[in-house]
Amino acid sequence: MSDLLRKPFGHHGKAHQITPADAGWRYVGFSLYRLRAGESAAEATAGNEVILVMVEGKAAFRACGQDWGVLGERMDVFEKKPPHCLYVPNGQEWAVIAETDCVVAVCAAPGRGGHPARRIGPDGITLTARGKGTNTRHINNIAMEDQDYADSLLVTEVFTPAGHWSSYPSHRHDEDDFPRITYLEETYYHRLNPRDGWAVQRVYTDDGSLDQVMAVKDGDVVCVPRGHHPCGAPYGFELCYLNVMAGPRRNWRFVAAPEVEWIMKKDAT
Repeated sequence: MSDLLRKPFGHHGKAHQITPADAGWRYVGFSLYRLRAGESAAEATAGNEVILVMVEGKAAFRACGQDWGVLGERMDVFEKKPPHCLYVPNGQEWAVIAETDCVVAVCAAPGRGGHPARRIGPDGITLTARGKGTNTRHINNIAMEDQDYADSLLVTEVFTPAGHWSSYPSHRHDEDDFPRITYLEETYYHRLNPRDGWAVQRVYTDDGSLDQVMAVKDGDVVCVPRGHHPCGAPYGFELCYLNVMAGPRRNWRFVAAPEVEWIMKKDAT
């Protein structure tokens, strides 16, 4: 198994836990809880800020000494409704109690105390088409750089129709040279419809020092430390992924792979 491909621990409880130390990088952390109705989870954020994303189901949230009520609406991620999320700054605690069977993603990156706790979505999140032809996909932007919700975190959700590509044309964001390009580590939490389906993700550098093609299944996470990272959904299988990015600056600037620069230029005209 590729070091970049992380399989879930199981189908119940804490299914993923990726830390910077575990991933061999500096910024991004990602955890995932699969809870049954009545079960709970709780953590301290310590030096990280977190965005809790209700992937599926409903849960009651408490954070920063405040009751945030029941968050969540969609019972299946492929309903594509805007997600309910909660931002929790560093140095705080949060807890959830599942109202229904639910999936809660914990997106983490270094916090500086620059933003208060707040609900994110569903208001203000609109499913938006991006790309052309079989490169068309649909985006729920949860906390990108035009949304001043966080110190470090960039979080978005992408739905790729069967037979389409996304995170394409291939691009990388692995150098700290703003405004040309920014250094951002990234995780992809993949979901498939039907759940026994599969998709592919390639992570590769221009010089070939990293080049891995992975068959991803429902619930897998792919870590992208550097390089280009396109995804393809075969005919018959719809793909959704939750992206978490972070680096030294909260800006997303990328450079296209040399072999697809002509596509970028053509699509821009």
